Amino acid sequence: MSTTLETTRINLRASAEAKALIEQAAALMGTTVSGFMLQNAYDAARKVVIEHDTMRLSQSAFQAFVSTCEQTPTPNAALQSLMARR
Repeated sequence: MSTTLETTRINLRASAEAKALIEQAAALMGTTVSGFMLQNAYDAARKVVIEHDTMRLSQSAFQAFVSTCEQTPTPNAALQSLMARR
């Protein structure tokens, strides 16, 4: 996360109970409410994006994938025709 002064705002509404708990947690961490919320929201967002963008395969599925990628396909008639063009 950037260490420069942030200028974009994010607004949200919370119950009084949630606000009090967040304020307490921020104080215990020695940070501001904004700093606490931003860091935790950022960490959660990174996790969601990483999980979305990551493909997990079992070892056998990975080996099948690699094996398929390493096999050179036999050119079909359409490919041969395309490659014969000048």
